[in-house]
Amino acid sequence: MSQNNPNRGEFDAFRDDIEAAERRIAREIEPGARALVVAILVFVLIGSFILPHTGDVRGWDVLFSTRGAGKAAIALPSRVFSWLALVFGVGFSMLALLTRRWALAWVALAGSGVASAAGLLAVWSRQTVASGHPGPGIGLFVAWIAVILLTFHWARVVWSRTIVQLAAEEQRRRAAAHLQARTLLETLDDPDHAEPPKPNGTAQPPG
Repeated sequence: MSQNNPNRGEFDAFRDDIEAAERRIAREIEPGARALVVAILVFVLIGSFILPHTGDVRGWDVLFSTRGAGKAAIALPSRVFSWLALVFGVGFSMLALLTRRWALAWVALAGSGVASAAGLLAVWSRQTVASGHPGPGIGLFVAWIAVILLTFHWARVVWSRTIVQLAAEEQRRRAAAHLQARTLLETLDDPDHAEPPKPNGTAQPPG
């Protein structure tokens, strides 16, 4: 065997460790300054639940159908929006910030996007409610705007990480192709790489 094979094996092991570290880093996000913005929006969204969403009915009352939510004729869109905002806008956003996991950021983005659409339906349902019932309150508007802004910022974070991942994968493919080509050339140039001997039973050509 060639004397370069032990060094080549060590290099391959080192390269595998580097690629494993790159894959681990690729699963994480680096929101940078957006992390502070997202954290502020999460706290604003939490605060919106103590504000009136319609009349005297607060966001927490919409969630759990308490404190006159039935008398205010709270419709399904308002409840759906409140739960989506709480689960994805607050829950998954906090998890994504704490763990820096790219997958959790994707879930927060998707859930916040759905919550933004649900918020539009919630506002519309309060504006078209039957006469005698209150319309949308300040808390509903604050929550809706906060969810829309969360969707925007999570989209920027996820998209920037996606670009980095694609670039890293392309670089790994090029490095792997270059290494394979170099290994093939080294094998062809290896003087110890000779054809295997013929079996003993093979007739030798006359001298």
